Amino acid sequence: MKKFKFIETTIKDLYIIEPTVFGDNRGYFMETYNFDEFKEAGLDMVFLQDNQSKSKKGVLRGLHFQKEYSQGKLVRVLSGEVFDVAVDLRGGSETYGKWVGAILSSENKRQFYVPEGFAHGFLVMSDQAEFVYKCTNLYHPEFEGAIAWNDASIGIEWPLEDIGEVLLSEKDKQAQLFVAFQKESHSLL
Repeated sequence: MKKFKFIETTIKDLYIIEPTVFGDNRGYFMETYNFDEFKEAGLDMVFLQDNQSKSKKGVLRGLHFQKEYSQGKLVRVLSGEVFDVAVDLRGGSETYGKWVGAILSSENKRQFYVPEGFAHGFLVMSDQAEFVYKCTNLYHPEFEGAIAWNDASIGIEWPLEDIGEVLLSEKDKQAQLFVAFQKESHSLL
């Protein structure tokens, strides 16, 4: 029996992953990662780092990327709900500059695989959310970059109707526009 359903998105190599959940009156059990099943689906990455964050409603983190040592990320939510977004920054990609978003929550238990060469960000939609992710490379702060979350040329449709104030870090308030990224880097990978 397969433990995961791998759902292709409109961008190549970007997947929504649904684990099989075994539950009864005691609670539930699920695998969140299985190398063999991921490899069979074409996702044969190796993870080097795990991260976790906790944020309150309205916090928007992103759109972050690594200029060097690009990180693929397998992301999921332990508690709460987020709108998770990936933007394709891979040079030569047919979907360069395009985005996909997915609602991840402790209820739907979905995961999102964001490969190397993407900008990534998320918006907390619940009162709070705990967010975890596995990374294919170690974090190198000296190579981190950010694109403005609300850049009109990318056109992400963030679900802001019940959010109130969007809360950004100082770093994210200073994020560059996509056109500046294009002039500076043109692409990742």
